[in-house]
Amino acid sequence: MPLIKELASRPGALIRSLRELMARERGHLTNEILAVRGLMPLLMKPRNGQRWTPEEKRELAAHLSRLSKIGPYLVVLAMPGGILLLPVLAWWLDRRRRRNRAGPAVPRH
Repeated sequence: MPLIKELASRPGALIRSLRELMARERGHLTNEILAVRGLMPLLMKPRNGQRWTPEEKRELAAHLSRLSKIGPYLVVLAMPGGILLLPVLAWWLDRRRRRNRAGPAVPRH
């Protein structure tokens, strides 16, 4: 909450914070997309009559895991006006990432 009060009191800080958030998420998204580069040739192997080796199966699982991480970005971008929601999505994903780093959640009873 103190961060919100600080940002509200200084409009320039809010804009700077949003720019930093967008730059960080853009870098994260770019890294994930670049890491998935070898996926298509790997997916085409069975179609071309070849079999996947155990190493290729692990690589395929890693690629699909990376794709699942960028899924929310792709959904937002596909929606009409979704580009306007990208800063909100970046903030929400960052919040989840920080919470996951903090450790497992304590179950509520």
